[in-house]
Amino acid sequence: MSKNIDNIPSLTISGPIAKITLCRPKQHNRIDPSDLSVLLDHFSAITSSDSIRVLIITGEGSSTFSSGYTLSAIKEELDDRFECVLDTLESLPIPVICAMNGSAYGGATDLALCCDFRIGIEGTRMFMPAAKFGLHYYPGGIRRYVTTLGLTAAKKLFLTAQPINAKEMLRINFLTELVKPEELNDTVQHYVTELLKCAPRVIASMKSDLNQTAAGSPDLVVQRANYEASLKSEELTKRVAGLA
Repeated sequence: MSKNIDNIPSLTISGPIAKITLCRPKQHNRIDPSDLSVLLDHFSAITSSDSIRVLIITGEGSSTFSSGYTLSAIKEELDDRFECVLDTLESLPIPVICAMNGSAYGGATDLALCCDFRIGIEGTRMFMPAAKFGLHYYPGGIRRYVTTLGLTAAKKLFLTAQPINAKEMLRINFLTELVKPEELNDTVQHYVTELLKCAPRVIASMKSDLNQTAAGSPDLVVQRANYEASLKSEELTKRVAGLA
């Protein structure tokens, strides 16, 4: 593999598994404005492939998953491109696992919330410093915080900008699971194994319906159509016969 000279987020694909890695460990895997188009290109490559069924997002190193958007760029280069990247990630039709190799700060906390599963390690923490910067957060991020963590936790994190530790992250559902650092890779692999056993079309449609329902805007007609289509599918017939 060639060296990533610019430290842009890398994409590797191994069979049905894609992995995006944030590659600036010396800068706590910050996300630069130039990374945004790269990430969108990665997402496009993933969705255009019929063989990729799971995406893993992680960071290099062992201390920080990501420190979020580059501080020096917040004033002049924080526009709707960052929110577009996160909304695109959230809406990917395949399951996304955030392998949190360390702490998450600022916009990286929202990036993690865009993922379907967040596996964190002991000893990490998170905080949302937007209020200390004088930054009113964008609507998509507020929605994800409230729908995933609840209003009380979202208010604490946004309005006080206090850090919380890994146990608190697990308690408020920021983390799906909390494991020891040496268990992170095995735990992520376990999720991948189980996800690959499931029907990809059903995963895609149920993920979409779940996200819509959580956001308070379910399309019940579409959800009913998804359900009825699955009842008539060859996939269901074959899988039920196999179980029987």
